[in-house]
Amino acid sequence: MPDADAAEPHPALGLDDVVHQKTRLALLTVLDEAGRADFPYLRRTLGLTDGNLGRHLDILAEQGLIELEKGYEGRRPRTWASITPAGEQALAAEMRLLASLLARFTSKNSLDE
Repeated sequence: MPDADAAEPHPALGLDDVVHQKTRLALLTVLDEAGRADFPYLRRTLGLTDGNLGRHLDILAEQGLIELEKGYEGRRPRTWASITPAGEQALAAEMRLLASLLARFTSKNSLDE
């Protein structure tokens, strides 16, 4: 059993609450892959309702992780989202931390076999 007095904070505490939330992590990942995507594409790809998608996009935009652009495609109003450099950095940091946690888990469980 680890010594409670000598324990350092667990790396999992470094997960970013804004980025790590399942839908927002998925949105950042899709936008990182696509570069830019419109609202219907994101809704279809991630299986979200309009309200749910809109709320998560607003949160990411408020944090400066994505940019939202409103305009028209023909006569139809459209909203496009794109990941910002800050969003790319936040996503990369989250992925590095997840990779580190996976390595810890794999190492521990490989020894137990």
